[in-house]
Amino acid sequence: METGEYSETVKRMKPSMDSVAADDSNAIVRASGEDTEGEGNTIVGSEQMLVEIAHIHEKINRFTQLVSELLESGKSMLEDLSKEFEKRLFLIHKEQMAKWEEEIQELQLLDASNEETNAVLHNARCLLQNVPGQS
Repeated sequence: METGEYSETVKRMKPSMDSVAADDSNAIVRASGEDTEGEGNTIVGSEQMLVEIAHIHEKINRFTQLVSELLESGKSMLEDLSKEFEKRLFLIHKEQMAKWEEEIQELQLLDASNEETNAVLHNARCLLQNVPGQS
C-alpha cells in the first residue's frame, strides 16, 4: 500500500531535485519512480515548459470560447436573416398576387365593356338589315 501511495505521490508532485535529473538546457527530463507496478519512467517537464503548456491550454480555451461565441452569434444572425427573408418573400408574393388580381379585374372590366359594345353593334346590324327601302 505504501509503494502505491508513493507512486501516486510521485505522479502528482512537481519534480524535485531528488527525483529529477536536471538538464542543462532546462528541457524535458525523466524521473524514475520506485514503483513496483512496472509503470516505468514518467516524463516530467521543467517549470518553464509547464508554464508554456499552461499558456497554450489558456489559448486553446480562449479560442474554443471564441469559436463557440462566433457559432452562437452566427446562428442568431442566420435565424434573424432567415426570418427577414421569409417576411420579404411573403411580402413579394402578396404584392404579386395583388397585381395579378388587379390585372384579372381589369381584364374582366374590359371583357364586360367589349361584350356591351358587341351587343350594341349586333343590335345596330339587326336594325340596319331591317331598314325598309334598301336595295
